[in-house]
Amino acid sequence: MSDQQDSVMNPELIINHKFPQTTHTYSERDVALYALGIGACAKDALDEKELKYLYHEDGQQSIQVFPTFAALFTMGLMSKIGELPGFMYDPRLLLHGQQYIEIYKPLPSNCVLLNKASIVGLHDKGKATILEIEVLSYVKETGEPLCMNRTTVYLRGAGGFSKSSQPYSFSKYPRDQTTSKTPKTQPFVVHEECTQPPQALLYRLSGDYNPLHSDPKIAEVAGFSRPILHGLCTLGFAVRAIVKTICNGDANLVKAISGRFLLHVYPGETLVTEMWLEGSRVLFQTKVKERNRAVLAGFVDLNRSRLSSL
Repeated sequence: MSDQQDSVMNPELIINHKFPQTTHTYSERDVALYALGIGACAKDALDEKELKYLYHEDGQQSIQVFPTFAALFTMGLMSKIGELPGFMYDPRLLLHGQQYIEIYKPLPSNCVLLNKASIVGLHDKGKATILEIEVLSYVKETGEPLCMNRTTVYLRGAGGFSKSSQPYSFSKYPRDQTTSKTPKTQPFVVHEECTQPPQALLYRLSGDYNPLHSDPKIAEVAGFSRPILHGLCTLGFAVRAIVKTICNGDANLVKAISGRFLLHVYPGETLVTEMWLEGSRVLFQTKVKERNRAVLAGFVDLNRSRLSSL
């Protein structure tokens, strides 16, 4: 950052900041590795509802891409926060609060993407700042829009920048677009699945090498007894449960995904995903069985035009 920047952050400069466009390239190998990272075929290597994300009789170029793979397109986004003018924060105190994904068309098994990022939310919470960053991904060759990610991060120690008594708050979109309440009624369906002890070590090969998920010493400094599972890995497990049970294995039914990260998961713990079907929306909550604690909540919107095929 420049020495000429103000010591007090100017929120207008933040929300109007123009990130440079970036490219992201992935292959069929990345797609398959990601599917293994979120537990596909872990219990049954011949699972007909999940083998298609790892193998296809016509060759790897024909394998399907699981929709939460789109979250990887924002890889490296956190490092871009440091480019914001006058914005000071400690990367070690960053928490991933929420992920919202919209899928415009089934993801191709390999692609070169063009990513366009922008700030769509900035909120002063006193001792912390909430930042919302949107990334639109296009097929570079054709310019066709493929998907959108909206990432919400909670930056501890970076708040208190408001210049008036009313805390600064800016949102480009209504908050209720990506939030939901977990019903108090009995779930429509419940799916239980155990993560594996090396789950985080496998998932990190998809590109998130944060040592919090692999280094016992770093995890201890952060206040955990051992490395924790990536929040986006837990989200992948939860959406897999929805696709497998409610969607009968058809991931192309998924139109939008929203997940709020509530608590950490230790690799090897059992995830219990409870689901409620409300029209074309599946509300869900994922708990850790061993601790009986909710770790993730959100919803998956389904394509109405394809629901009749179920």
